[in-house]
Amino acid sequence: MKVKVISVLEDNYMYLVIEESTRHAVAVDAAVPKRLLEILRKEDAVLRAILTTHHHWDHARGNEELARLFPGLRVFGADERIGALTHRVTHGQELTFGAIRVRCLFTPCHTSGHMCYFMWEDDSPDAPALFSGDTLFVGGCGQFFEGTAEQMHTNLTQILGTLPEHTKVFCGHECTVRNLKFALKVEPENEVVKEKLAWAKRRDDEDLPTVPSTLQEEFLYNPFLRLTEEPVQRFTGSTEPVEVLRTLRSQRDNFKKPKERPNPQAMLAFDWGLFGPFLDKK
Repeated sequence: MKVKVISVLEDNYMYLVIEESTRHAVAVDAAVPKRLLEILRKEDAVLRAILTTHHHWDHARGNEELARLFPGLRVFGADERIGALTHRVTHGQELTFGAIRVRCLFTPCHTSGHMCYFMWEDDSPDAPALFSGDTLFVGGCGQFFEGTAEQMHTNLTQILGTLPEHTKVFCGHECTVRNLKFALKVEPENEVVKEKLAWAKRRDDEDLPTVPSTLQEEFLYNPFLRLTEEPVQRFTGSTEPVEVLRTLRSQRDNFKKPKERPNPQAMLAFDWGLFGPFLDKK
């Protein structure tokens, strides 16, 4: 099982998971069809299905076009708002794509229909993979757009946090440096946070991805998975885990907010040259 990490838009990731014996492939959050098609050609792979974590434009935008290009393409997700959806999945449901096994993990909060995907191959020495969308990031967690702190607490502690510790985490966005800067504010004496932040900055300087991490690593530096640690509780002024999580998310939302970013749709329009006729007139 080969995982191709594909950077798209401003800071999104989409993924192509390839069964190496057959070259059949499954895409996760196929937002930019053109880029995905380039990788498919380069890898000599055949797209069999799309797994969509949630309906947001920057994760699901490419579904309709890919469904047109590949008649019979299966599109899986947990939210009817997902474009070109053919198979609505539920928590705990297992899917099979050749030797690739997938367990669907329902994690509502960022959106009410958010689904993560835990993926592995039987009898393989490779670590399993978690495609966590906008629920769990390297060093952080997703915003609570359509859910509650209680839901996210369940997601992180009872659903994702109980997976094998060597699970590789492939998240939906590259926001590791910002997340770890906040983690350092929460735990200024945490040496693991300092080391991971320095590493992430080097990767960022070289325009390289910081994914995947592992769950084992996340428990050492991700404050949203360290709710019972004394420094994290001291920072939030609470010991009750859900309240600690709620306060952390509120503080993170207001932590060194990045400058207003261009609308991803506008950025893509520039990439495709759609504004050319207007610019030529000037």
